[in-house]
Amino acid sequence: MGLGTKQNALRTGDSGARQDQGVEDPGDKPCLVASKKVTMGNSDSKLVFKQGIFKLSESRTIPADDVYWTGFWKLPESAEDVFSLFTTADVRRARDDSLSNIETLLTALVSRLVTLRHLPAFPDQDLAPAREALNCVRVITRILPFLYEAEYLEAWEDKFFWLRRKKQSKTGPHTGREVLFDGSNSDGLEKKEEEEDEKEGDAIEYTKPLGEELIDTLIDLLFCIDFTLPHAERPKNKITYAIWQNGVGSVTPMQSTKEIENNRTEILRLLLTLSSKSLYMPANLMPAKGVKALTYITTCPDKQIVLSLLCSQLNTTLQYNGSTWRVPYDHVVTKNPKQIHVSYCLQFLLILILYPVPDDGRDPSQKNYFRHFLGRLHRPQDFNFLVEGMLRTLNQPLQATSSYLPGSQRALSWAPEMLMLFWEVLQCNKRFRSFIIDSERGSQFAVLVLYYALEYKSDPAKQGVVRMCVFILQTLSTEPEFGKHLNQTFTTQESLPPSVRIPEFNGTYADYMIISIHSLITTSKGKLDAIYPALLASINNTAPYLQNLSAPSSSKLIQLFASMAAPSFLLANETNYALLQSLLESINAIIEHQYSSNRVFVRTLLKARKRFEALRSFTLESGREEIERLNRQRKEATDGADDVASPTRSMRTASFEGMRSPQSVRTPSLSNVPEEGGTFTIGDDEDSEEDDEGQPMATSSRSSPSNQNSHTPSRSSSVDEPLPTQLKGMSEKARGKMPATQTAFSRHSSTTSLSSHPAAIMSPTGGFNPSPLWIESWLPTLPLHTILTLLAASTNTSSGIPPKSLPSTIDPSPPRVHLFSWTPMSLGWYESLLWGFIFASEMMVQKGTVGVWNGSNIRLFRVEQVAASGPSLMKPMGAVDAVGSNLVQRIGRMGVRGDAAAPARGSVRDV
Repeated sequence: MGLGTKQNALRTGDSGARQDQGVEDPGDKPCLVASKKVTMGNSDSKLVFKQGIFKLSESRTIPADDVYWTGFWKLPESAEDVFSLFTTADVRRARDDSLSNIETLLTALVSRLVTLRHLPAFPDQDLAPAREALNCVRVITRILPFLYEAEYLEAWEDKFFWLRRKKQSKTGPHTGREVLFDGSNSDGLEKKEEEEDEKEGDAIEYTKPLGEELIDTLIDLLFCIDFTLPHAERPKNKITYAIWQNGVGSVTPMQSTKEIENNRTEILRLLLTLSSKSLYMPANLMPAKGVKALTYITTCPDKQIVLSLLCSQLNTTLQYNGSTWRVPYDHVVTKNPKQIHVSYCLQFLLILILYPVPDDGRDPSQKNYFRHFLGRLHRPQDFNFLVEGMLRTLNQPLQATSSYLPGSQRALSWAPEMLMLFWEVLQCNKRFRSFIIDSERGSQFAVLVLYYALEYKSDPAKQGVVRMCVFILQTLSTEPEFGKHLNQTFTTQESLPPSVRIPEFNGTYADYMIISIHSLITTSKGKLDAIYPALLASINNTAPYLQNLSAPSSSKLIQLFASMAAPSFLLANETNYALLQSLLESINAIIEHQYSSNRVFVRTLLKARKRFEALRSFTLESGREEIERLNRQRKEATDGADDVASPTRSMRTASFEGMRSPQSVRTPSLSNVPEEGGTFTIGDDEDSEEDDEGQPMATSSRSSPSNQNSHTPSRSSSVDEPLPTQLKGMSEKARGKMPATQTAFSRHSSTTSLSSHPAAIMSPTGGFNPSPLWIESWLPTLPLHTILTLLAASTNTSSGIPPKSLPSTIDPSPPRVHLFSWTPMSLGWYESLLWGFIFASEMMVQKGTVGVWNGSNIRLFRVEQVAASGPSLMKPMGAVDAVGSNLVQRIGRMGVRGDAAAPARGSVRDV
């Protein structure tokens, strides 16, 4: 990763001396440099800088050796100056009208950055100022998104950033022209230079591409003494790959200052921007096409650099304690640079370890070394450090929500990213997975995952987080020990926020999980139908090990069965029967493996005997008659609004009113399963003769995403979600025969294994017309034998007394594990979810971020613009920002960022 060849330093000659003395360069060249008396702190210098930006878009090509370029790293004093004065319109105008000047500017900035990195005096305030390096970083950060957004520049971008550059050899002929920057070739001279290259022969040497040079320099600058590392007496090397914080790979604490962390933040922001090419391509292209910057970073073979960068970001993220005491409501009036620094570390870390290196056929041995080394962690003390840091971050929003002073503490915004990090380590490190599963920590994480799923289930902007949480739960559930630990009593429910507590709860982790899953399915109004299979798979995987299920959780399982066995649900879609099949398998597993330990559950099941018997004799004709009967009941109802609101009145019809996609039949959401007052409430002596209670009911409307003012990303339609594919249940014996090199959650799992319950439950055609033949294709395969045998063996089902022991005619089947498989499409969804987090966290420019991607044409997801809210108690700076915006638009006399950096507030929607 280090620089293979040093780029020639700026050969400024006399012009450099003149500009240091504040003397203008002779001639009529445009000059961006003013006298030393004019600094960026006053309006005159801002006007000079703005005028220089206007000159950048002129049709005349500015020579590469012109002193004009030095103003871009000498004049600005902050990132806010660059982003407010160098507006999106300025960047686009220069890009479209004078691309050659953009080329020269980028080459100049990278050359200056490389030169500063190699100067022994860096970062001396007089000889090699750190501010110049930071300004180079800021201007590049400002320009890159608007180069990425232009599809017509893709070929140019590959050539400019990623092709080797020509470099004049010391032994080559002297051209007679002083060169300020290496590799700065204008388009008009290309043909002539090619002819000269042929004549010069060996005189031309090649150096690494500009993009690689920039990345190498940025990573070196992340480990530069006195810039991003604390001062050291007589260091051997200025660039020292030392881990920033103690934790994984280091036991020695390292001192840090606000200035050092701010410098790291600016470097990380540019690395994030370099990696953000993903924002400007569709999700389905990302895994196959890749991002050249990320491929170069993640395939770096230098172990020292990889481990130093990996551990520095990991430790910085996990060492942060957001629960320390602060003045209440301090986040309302001040920004916290430390939090911005930590969030950038976590986001860039996730980008690196998630990135699937595309197979270009040229080097099959290439792999992601960041993910590789994360998967090789094995020390218990490292795992303890990971777990403590993750739990501290994930618990902080719960504590902020439960504060005595509402809103006095700001919840950490990167809890979803921390969930993603936890999931990644679970998947790529089997030792860590065992460490979590073999203790009570697995149950703790399961509760936290369910908390975030329940908390965000009604927020259209956070459906992606909910789906991720469900897949994390399924990942945990694949381990038998996890199911066994769920039988422990859940004694800390009172520590949860009131919104996710279960009233009068007195049960185990398993009870809490089942009741929570029931709530996710029945109250999500169809928004989570894409992950019903994963929710049921979590129950299915743990069912053989669950003991002493309580009456409420047993009731919820039977309620789910009643809803999924309803004719309106089964006949609504050609794949809905697979959900019923999965739930029946779970019920069978409880009966076959834990019969004697689940007497309450068995009694609850026996009370629903009529529903199971009716399912055995289900026909298309009887199903349609039931649907028509319930439709008549609904029409006869005097108050249609009550029909929609009542949780126990009527079932969903086949029309599925209110679904997201009007062009296809959608899965009915189980939004009306009877709750505590319903037919299946434990305590009823007899099963109701009426089957309408407990059936899913149509939802007439749902909240419009456009009315949401959220800055958290999610997908807006589950039907288009290319989520990980559910695989058919696999026995432990078969699972043990999997190749040693293929983990259960491999990024390269086969894409040909189709699910018995697809991720998106919908008909592939415009409609679905069930037939008797279709019913005969799946009804005989429903696993009803165990349940019906138990019902037949019951001696006194009317009083709810089950047989004392499992009937001998029931032969327990081995537990089966339901896995999921990553496909290229689902990886695209997963990466887009991460980039949604990053984009949303960067949108709010008034909190210290600069809105790197604001105003650019994002293709990965949809950004919905909403009107900015006015000043309020929680956002008192709104009026000040409005004044600042007005001033900046008029060339500006204050260092306040305005609409140029953040044209509008909005929420993120995946497309």
